[in-house]
Amino acid sequence: MSILTVEHISKNFGTLQAVDNVSFEINQGDIVGFLGKNGAGKTTLMRMITAFLAPSSGRIFIDGDDIRKHSLTIRQKIGYLPETPPLYSNMTVLQYVKFAAEIKGVAPKKQAVQLAKVLEDCQLEQVKHKTISTLSKGYKQRVGIAQAIIHEPKLLILDEPTSGLDPMQVQQVLALINNQKEQRTVLLSTHTLPEIEKIAQRILMIKSGQLIIDQSLQTLLKDKNQQANTDSANLVKGSINTADDNSQVQALTLEQIFFNHHQESTPASSKTTIQTPSQNISNY
Repeated sequence: MSILTVEHISKNFGTLQAVDNVSFEINQGDIVGFLGKNGAGKTTLMRMITAFLAPSSGRIFIDGDDIRKHSLTIRQKIGYLPETPPLYSNMTVLQYVKFAAEIKGVAPKKQAVQLAKVLEDCQLEQVKHKTISTLSKGYKQRVGIAQAIIHEPKLLILDEPTSGLDPMQVQQVLALINNQKEQRTVLLSTHTLPEIEKIAQRILMIKSGQLIIDQSLQTLLKDKNQQANTDSANLVKGSINTADDNSQVQALTLEQIFFNHHQESTPASSKTTIQTPSQNISNY
Protein backbone atom coordinates (compact mmCIF):
# COMPACT_ATOMS: atom_id res chain seq x y z
CA MET A 1 0.00 0.00 0.00
CA SER A 2 1.35 3.42 -0.99
CA ILE A 3 1.68 5.90 1.88
CA LEU A 4 3.34 8.64 -0.18
CA THR A 5 2.79 9.34 -3.87
CA VAL A 6 4.63 12.18 -5.59
CA GLU A 7 3.45 12.95 -9.14
CA HIS A 8 5.46 15.22 -11.45
CA ILE A 9 6.36 17.71 -8.72
CA SER A 10 8.27 20.85 -9.66
CA LYS A 11 9.19 23.95 -7.68
CA ASN A 12 10.49 27.22 -9.05
CA PHE A 13 11.91 30.16 -7.12
CA GLY A 14 11.87 32.85 -9.75
CA THR A 15 14.15 31.60 -12.53
CA LEU A 16 15.66 28.88 -10.32
CA GLN A 17 14.10 25.43 -10.71
CA ALA A 18 14.80 23.75 -7.37
CA VAL A 19 12.78 20.58 -8.10
CA ASP A 20 12.18 19.36 -11.65
CA ASN A 21 9.35 16.92 -12.49
CA VAL A 22 9.97 14.41 -9.68
CA SER A 23 7.75 11.34 -9.29
CA PHE A 24 7.94 8.34 -6.93
CA GLU A 25 5.91 6.23 -4.50
CA ILE A 26 6.78 4.95 -1.03
CA ASN A 27 5.01 1.96 0.47
CA GLN A 28 3.91 1.34 4.02
CA GLY A 29 6.70 0.24 6.36
CA ASP A 30 9.58 1.25 4.08
CA ILE A 31 12.68 3.10 5.26
CA VAL A 32 13.84 5.16 2.28
CA GLY A 33 17.16 6.97 2.08
CA PHE A 34 16.86 10.30 0.26
CA LEU A 35 20.28 11.36 -1.00
CA GLY A 36 21.76 14.34 -2.81
CA LYS A 37 24.32 17.10 -2.52
CA ASN A 38 23.52 20.24 -0.58
CA GLY A 39 21.34 22.39 -2.84
CA ALA A 40 20.11 19.42 -4.89
CA GLY A 41 16.47 19.99 -3.86
CA LYS A 42 16.05 17.50 -1.01
CA THR A 43 14.86 19.93 1.65
CA THR A 44 12.62 21.79 -0.81
CA LEU A 45 10.91 18.52 -1.76
CA MET A 46 10.55 17.49 1.89
CA ARG A 47 8.95 20.82 2.73
CA MET A 48 6.45 20.33 -0.10
CA ILE A 49 5.62 16.82 1.12
CA THR A 50 4.98 18.18 4.62
CA ALA A 51 2.69 20.93 3.23
CA PHE A 52 4.97 23.73 4.43
CA LEU A 53 5.68 24.77 0.85
CA ALA A 54 3.35 24.71 -2.15
CA PRO A 55 4.64 23.08 -5.36
CA SER A 56 4.69 25.04 -8.61
CA SER A 57 3.15 22.03 -10.37
CA GLY A 58 2.34 18.39 -9.74
CA ARG A 59 0.46 16.54 -7.01
CA ILE A 60 1.31 14.87 -3.70
CA PHE A 61 -0.83 12.26 -1.94
CA ILE A 62 -0.39 11.11 1.66
CA ASP A 63 -2.26 7.89 2.45
CA GLY A 64 -4.56 8.65 -0.47
CA ASP A 65 -5.30 12.30 0.48
CA ASP A 66 -4.41 15.09 -1.95
CA ILE A 67 -2.16 17.52 -0.10
CA ARG A 68 -3.74 20.51 -1.89
CA LYS A 69 -7.23 19.65 -0.68
CA HIS A 70 -6.55 18.13 2.74
CA SER A 71 -3.42 19.85 4.06
CA LEU A 72 -4.63 20.01 7.68
CA THR A 73 -5.67 16.34 7.69
CA ILE A 74 -2.40 15.36 6.07
CA ARG A 75 -0.33 17.15 8.71
CA GLN A 76 -1.83 14.80 11.29
CA LYS A 77 -0.47 11.88 9.27
CA ILE A 78 3.08 13.28 9.02
CA GLY A 79 5.85 13.57 11.56
CA TYR A 80 8.63 15.96 10.54
CA LEU A 81 12.08 16.61 11.94
CA PRO A 82 13.89 19.44 10.14
CA GLU A 83 17.68 19.63 10.15
CA THR A 84 17.52 22.00 13.12
CA PRO A 85 15.05 20.48 15.63
CA PRO A 86 12.26 22.90 16.70
CA LEU A 87 13.08 22.73 20.41
CA TYR A 88 12.30 25.10 23.29
CA SER A 89 15.53 24.97 25.25
CA ASN A 90 14.04 26.37 28.48
CA MET A 91 11.55 23.48 28.77
CA THR A 92 12.26 20.08 30.28
CA VAL A 93 12.04 17.09 27.96
CA LEU A 94 8.74 16.00 29.47
CA GLN A 95 7.24 19.50 29.25
CA TYR A 96 8.25 19.85 25.62
CA VAL A 97 7.00 16.46 24.44
CA LYS A 98 3.72 17.03 26.32
CA PHE A 99 3.44 20.43 24.63
CA ALA A 100 4.02 18.76 21.25
CA ALA A 101 1.29 16.22 22.03
CA GLU A 102 -1.17 19.02 22.82
CA ILE A 103 -0.53 21.10 19.71
CA LYS A 104 -0.64 18.00 17.50
CA GLY A 105 -4.05 17.00 18.75
CA VAL A 106 -3.30 13.95 20.88
CA ALA A 107 -6.47 13.35 22.93
CA PRO A 108 -6.03 14.26 26.63
CA LYS A 109 -7.05 10.74 27.69
CA LYS A 110 -4.31 9.27 25.51
CA GLN A 111 -1.53 11.71 26.36
CA ALA A 112 -0.16 9.95 29.43
CA VAL A 113 0.11 6.60 27.65
CA GLN A 114 1.53 8.14 24.50
CA LEU A 115 4.08 10.22 26.43
CA ALA A 116 5.32 7.15 28.29
CA LYS A 117 5.58 5.16 25.07
CA VAL A 118 7.49 7.84 23.16
CA LEU A 119 9.89 8.55 26.03
CA GLU A 120 10.65 4.84 26.22
CA ASP A 121 10.98 4.39 22.45
CA CYS A 122 13.35 7.36 22.20
CA GLN A 123 15.28 6.36 25.36
CA LEU A 124 14.50 9.68 27.07
CA GLU A 125 13.08 8.37 30.32
CA GLN A 126 16.26 9.06 32.30
CA VAL A 127 16.49 12.69 31.12
CA LYS A 128 12.79 13.58 31.01
CA HIS A 129 13.10 16.09 33.86
CA LYS A 130 16.24 17.75 32.48
CA THR A 131 16.11 21.10 30.73
CA ILE A 132 16.64 20.68 26.99
CA SER A 133 19.44 23.28 26.93
CA THR A 134 21.56 21.00 29.14
CA LEU A 135 21.31 17.97 26.85
CA SER A 136 23.91 16.69 24.40
CA LYS A 137 23.20 17.06 20.68
CA GLY A 138 22.42 13.35 20.48
CA TYR A 139 19.73 13.63 23.14
CA LYS A 140 18.36 16.77 21.49
CA GLN A 141 17.95 14.82 18.25
CA ARG A 142 16.05 12.13 20.15
CA VAL A 143 13.77 14.81 21.61
CA GLY A 144 13.23 16.10 18.08
CA ILE A 145 12.23 12.63 16.91
CA ALA A 146 9.96 12.26 19.95
CA GLN A 147 7.98 15.37 18.99
CA ALA A 148 7.76 14.07 15.42
CA ILE A 149 6.17 10.74 16.43
CA ILE A 150 4.10 11.76 19.50
CA HIS A 151 0.88 11.86 17.44
CA GLU A 152 1.57 8.45 15.82
CA PRO A 153 2.00 9.63 12.22
CA LYS A 154 1.92 7.18 9.33
CA LEU A 155 4.83 8.92 7.58
CA LEU A 156 7.97 10.13 9.35
CA ILE A 157 10.20 12.58 7.47
CA LEU A 158 13.67 13.23 8.85
CA ASP A 159 16.01 15.86 7.37
CA GLU A 160 19.65 15.19 8.38
CA PRO A 161 18.83 13.65 11.78
CA THR A 162 22.46 12.59 12.34
CA SER A 163 24.05 15.92 11.37
CA GLY A 164 26.77 16.96 13.82
CA LEU A 165 26.59 13.79 15.91
CA ASP A 166 29.57 11.76 17.03
CA PRO A 167 29.82 8.11 15.83
CA MET A 168 28.18 6.67 18.95
CA GLN A 169 25.30 9.16 18.75
CA VAL A 170 24.85 8.37 15.04
CA GLN A 171 24.49 4.67 15.86
CA GLN A 172 21.94 5.40 18.60
CA VAL A 173 19.81 7.67 16.40
CA LEU A 174 19.92 5.24 13.46
CA ALA A 175 18.85 2.40 15.77
CA LEU A 176 15.93 4.54 16.90
CA ILE A 177 14.97 5.25 13.28
CA ASN A 178 15.26 1.58 12.34
CA ASN A 179 12.85 0.68 15.14
CA GLN A 180 10.20 2.93 13.59
CA LYS A 181 9.67 0.69 10.54
CA GLU A 182 7.28 -1.56 12.45
CA GLN A 183 5.00 1.41 13.13
CA ARG A 184 5.40 3.84 10.24
CA THR A 185 7.05 4.68 6.92
CA VAL A 186 10.30 6.68 7.08
CA LEU A 187 11.79 9.07 4.50
CA LEU A 188 15.30 9.89 5.65
CA SER A 189 17.68 12.49 4.24
CA THR A 190 21.25 12.02 5.40
CA HIS A 191 24.91 12.41 4.47
CA THR A 192 25.88 9.39 6.56
CA LEU A 193 25.96 7.08 3.56
CA PRO A 194 27.79 4.07 5.05
CA GLU A 195 25.23 4.02 7.86
CA ILE A 196 22.19 4.40 5.62
CA GLU A 197 23.18 1.10 4.00
CA LYS A 198 22.41 -0.56 7.34
CA ILE A 199 18.79 0.59 7.64
CA ALA A 200 17.40 1.73 4.26
CA GLN A 201 15.49 -0.65 2.01
CA ARG A 202 15.32 1.78 -0.87
CA ILE A 203 17.30 4.72 -2.24
CA LEU A 204 16.11 7.92 -3.90
CA MET A 205 18.89 10.13 -5.26
CA ILE A 206 18.31 13.66 -6.50
CA LYS A 207 20.73 15.77 -8.54
CA SER A 208 20.10 19.34 -9.68
CA GLY A 209 16.42 18.95 -8.80
CA GLN A 210 15.93 15.76 -10.83
CA LEU A 211 15.47 12.23 -9.52
CA ILE A 212 18.33 10.15 -10.94
CA ILE A 213 17.99 6.95 -8.86
CA ASP A 214 14.88 5.20 -7.51
CA GLN A 215 15.76 1.60 -6.63
CA SER A 216 15.85 -0.82 -3.76
CA LEU A 217 19.22 -0.65 -2.03
CA GLN A 218 19.88 -4.33 -2.77
CA THR A 219 19.13 -3.94 -6.48
CA LEU A 220 21.12 -0.71 -6.75
CA LEU A 221 24.26 -2.24 -5.24
CA LYS A 222 23.86 -5.43 -7.31
CA ASP A 223 23.31 -3.62 -10.62
CA LYS A 224 26.12 -1.11 -10.11
CA ASN A 225 28.60 -3.80 -9.10
CA GLN A 226 27.62 -5.99 -12.07
CA GLN A 227 28.11 -3.00 -14.36
CA ALA A 228 31.47 -2.18 -12.76
CA ASN A 229 32.67 -5.78 -13.17
CA THR A 230 31.54 -5.82 -16.81
CA ASP A 231 33.38 -2.56 -17.47
CA SER A 232 36.48 -3.95 -15.76
CA ALA A 233 36.33 -7.18 -17.76
CA ASN A 234 36.03 -5.25 -21.02
CA LEU A 235 38.97 -3.11 -19.99
CA VAL A 236 41.05 -6.22 -19.25
CA LYS A 237 40.17 -7.79 -22.61
CA GLY A 238 41.33 -4.67 -24.40
CA SER A 239 44.58 -4.45 -22.47
CA ILE A 240 47.83 -5.83 -23.86
CA ASN A 241 49.60 -6.21 -20.53
CA THR A 242 47.52 -8.08 -17.97
CA ALA A 243 48.43 -10.69 -15.39
CA ASP A 244 44.91 -11.79 -14.47
CA ASP A 245 42.09 -12.04 -16.97
CA ASN A 246 39.67 -12.86 -14.14
CA SER A 247 40.36 -9.76 -12.05
CA GLN A 248 37.42 -8.30 -10.15
CA VAL A 249 37.00 -4.73 -9.02
CA GLN A 250 36.40 -4.04 -5.37
CA ALA A 251 32.70 -4.05 -4.48
CA LEU A 252 31.15 -0.59 -4.79
CA THR A 253 29.54 0.92 -1.72
CA LEU A 254 26.61 3.33 -1.66
CA GLU A 255 29.10 6.10 -0.88
CA GLN A 256 31.13 5.30 -4.00
CA ILE A 257 28.00 5.11 -6.16
CA PHE A 258 26.93 8.52 -4.86
CA PHE A 259 30.39 9.94 -5.53
CA ASN A 260 30.50 8.53 -9.05
CA HIS A 261 27.11 10.00 -9.98
CA HIS A 262 28.20 13.41 -8.80
CA GLN A 263 31.57 13.31 -10.55
CA GLU A 264 30.27 12.22 -13.93
CA SER A 265 30.30 14.77 -16.70
CA THR A 266 28.07 12.46 -18.77
CA PRO A 267 24.37 11.80 -18.06
CA ALA A 268 23.51 9.52 -15.15
CA SER A 269 22.21 6.86 -17.56
CA SER A 270 25.61 6.43 -19.21
CA LYS A 271 28.46 4.17 -18.15
CA THR A 272 29.40 4.30 -14.46
CA THR A 273 32.97 5.40 -13.78
CA ILE A 274 34.80 3.24 -11.25
CA GLN A 275 36.22 5.67 -8.73
CA THR A 276 37.14 5.85 -5.07
CA PRO A 277 36.21 9.01 -3.15
CA SER A 278 39.16 11.35 -2.82
CA GLN A 279 37.39 13.78 -0.53
CA ASN A 280 35.04 13.66 2.42
CA ILE A 281 31.56 12.69 1.19
CA SER A 282 30.00 14.70 4.03
CA ASN A 283 30.66 17.83 1.97
CA TYR A 284 27.76 16.80 -0.30
